[in-house]
Amino acid sequence: MHPLITKVTDRIIARSKATREKYLSLIENHKSDKPHRARLAAANQAHTYAACPAMDKVELIGGRWPNIGIVTAFNDMLSAHQPFEKYPDIIKNAARSVGATAQVAGGVPAMCDGVTQGFEGMELSLFSRDVVALSTAIALSHDAFDAAICLGVCDKIVPGLVIGSLRFAHLPFVFCPAGPMVSGISNSEKAKTRQLFAEGKVGREALLESESKAYHDAGTCTFYGTANSNQMMMEMMGLHLPSSAFFNPNTPIRTALTKAAAIRAAHITQLGDEYIPIGKIVSEKAIVNAIVGLCATGGSTNHMLHLPAMAAAAGIIIDWQDFEEISEAVPLLARVYPNGGADVNHFHAAGGMAFLIRELINHGLVHKDVWTVAGFGLDKYTQEPFLDGDLAIWQEGPIKSGDEEVLRPFSNPFAPTGGLRLVKGNIGRGCVKISAVAKEHQEIKAHARVFNSQAQFHEAFKNGELDRDGVIVVKGQGPKAIGMPELHKLTPALGVLQDRGFKVALLTDGRMSGASGKILAAIHVTPEAKDGGAIAKIHDGDLIHIDANGIINALVDEKEWQNRAPIYEDVKENQSDFGRELFEPFRHHVSGAENGATIFNELLK
Repeated sequence: MHPLITKVTDRIIARSKATREKYLSLIENHKSDKPHRARLAAANQAHTYAACPAMDKVELIGGRWPNIGIVTAFNDMLSAHQPFEKYPDIIKNAARSVGATAQVAGGVPAMCDGVTQGFEGMELSLFSRDVVALSTAIALSHDAFDAAICLGVCDKIVPGLVIGSLRFAHLPFVFCPAGPMVSGISNSEKAKTRQLFAEGKVGREALLESESKAYHDAGTCTFYGTANSNQMMMEMMGLHLPSSAFFNPNTPIRTALTKAAAIRAAHITQLGDEYIPIGKIVSEKAIVNAIVGLCATGGSTNHMLHLPAMAAAAGIIIDWQDFEEISEAVPLLARVYPNGGADVNHFHAAGGMAFLIRELINHGLVHKDVWTVAGFGLDKYTQEPFLDGDLAIWQEGPIKSGDEEVLRPFSNPFAPTGGLRLVKGNIGRGCVKISAVAKEHQEIKAHARVFNSQAQFHEAFKNGELDRDGVIVVKGQGPKAIGMPELHKLTPALGVLQDRGFKVALLTDGRMSGASGKILAAIHVTPEAKDGGAIAKIHDGDLIHIDANGIINALVDEKEWQNRAPIYEDVKENQSDFGRELFEPFRHHVSGAENGATIFNELLK
């Protein structure tokens, strides 16, 4: 193992000792050699199978067949989750073939940041993750299941499913994806049209035509944003079947993988000989492997929020310093938009997860001595599935990249260090997705222009007030203020300014989309403005220094900086209407960004 990976892992294990031991006791507390439904009283049990098909009812009443709960994020408005409509029947039939039953335990909400970007719904986006976690717990609260399959893909849904699932530490879980849509127009072409629209050079009709050609079919968006970073992490953590992330929906191999997920879930319950609960899989080493995967691929900055929250649900404590040190050790091996021109279909075709994991294992950058849903050892994830009739079988994956413009070996990385970096200074702590920013734009010293909202920024841009070098500061966007919305709508306008030859950057206590790139953006700044964070001390005209390799400083006289009072104005209209008033308890209780921006603060006590 690389010594820095070992050092960080050992530190996390030591830091988490007490909370991890407490968490693992949940597995012991629920040990049983009988189906979990057997502990329910007769009337309670009768409710669980009253509407079942007769063939399932017989086994649920008197048999020892394991029962698999399906937790689904299906809706037919969002392309990524629409394919899940047919999954329950596929899972049920596959489960019966190996002596198991399956039932839809419940649904979780699935919202799309692509729909809500720049609008009120985006202020509920991050909190939807914790709602998904709560919904997962409700779905499984009947205690009628011996394993579960989670159907989810996108930004907050998968982290929420993981958090909720981890609180049922004794149950095996298999995460089952839908896959990316087939490629449409290139992501760079889409971004160009957005920028032209921001400049007023094309109209809304041209913009809509471009967007419709990009988002055109069932499946995940094809860029390497948060949704596809989720899928990568599920493989790195051993919660998917090997190399199952990036096969397109509605194909024979995708159906075969869904069947295989059901069969595997049936085989790893307490009732069989190969019991693998989720609490055993999501260990300190698995969390480190997930961070390594993010750094090696230039994954979404959103996971610098999600992973601390997910880890906490398993009694594991991580922070951004862990990300920073791992990023120092891990080279960048993938270039997928916004880190490059390719999409995830190209990444998959070039060798995908099997090639990536093989490279990381061979060079001591990930822990292979971990449990996964496929069994013991991450080396199982150097395999990829093929069709054998209508079933999936696994064979060794490629040992050579099919396209080194997209996916490279360790010996020829795109960059010697990883794609995510910690930045810190007298303004606070934040994150930068360095892999998406050209080297010449990775550092800036320029005067601040301070805004309290995206709308204020766009008004100034339209009025021509920003045609100069500058650090755009958008404060009051943190989780306690307005739920920490993504500010992806700023990207086209900032791109225009940069292309006009100005040096520009963004500094905010909000988030940026996992698809955002090109512009230097120091985000997730904590403490946030509403918490009295120093970002609220910045005045128009202050000289700001941002270096993607570790710095966010206001170059203001130290004594003056210390004596300045932070300025924060509550935007009341952002806390009412459109359902936002229902989330006041979330805004009140949410933790800071580095602790996951989560309401589940009690998990690590």
